[in-house]
Amino acid sequence: MSESEARWYVVHTYSGYENKVASNLATTVKNRGLQDLICDIRVPTEIVTEIKDNQSKEVERKVFPGYVLVKMVMNDDTWYVVRNIRGCTGFVGPSSKPVPLTEEEVLRIGVETKTIEINYQVGDSVRITDSPFEDSVGVVDNIDLQNNTVRVIIHMFGRETPVELELDQVEPLE
Repeated sequence: MSESEARWYVVHTYSGYENKVASNLATTVKNRGLQDLICDIRVPTEIVTEIKDNQSKEVERKVFPGYVLVKMVMNDDTWYVVRNIRGCTGFVGPSSKPVPLTEEEVLRIGVETKTIEINYQVGDSVRITDSPFEDSVGVVDNIDLQNNTVRVIIHMFGRETPVELELDQVEPLE
């Protein structure tokens, strides 16, 4: 069992017990030496600006109240450990059968971010490696690191056509 086999699961808790469940689970994992099976425990939060009596202050708020995210290798032992943490009511899934989050859900929630190193810049000629325009050659017009997208201008039907792609769908021409 390795961390590469670990998946993210959603654990339901009593409302207001998210941090307590996360800290108790972390302590249990440490005490039982399960760090290689239960890799990460998170209570997703966001910083929100609240305005009260003409005073604005930044407050940390839970993104999913009543839920804790756990990256773990699912087996009978890890299921039992998580399920029996005080304040935990079970895993999210049909009839309490744990269902892992998909890769897209993990990225959308922002629990893990996929970092892509690019070795091209605006003005470089690139080859499209994945999409309906695969193997087309174009010139990088714009790179948006925030949204992991790149705009490539390709020549199609005698005219320049902008194509919006993900950063890892293009590679520089040698």
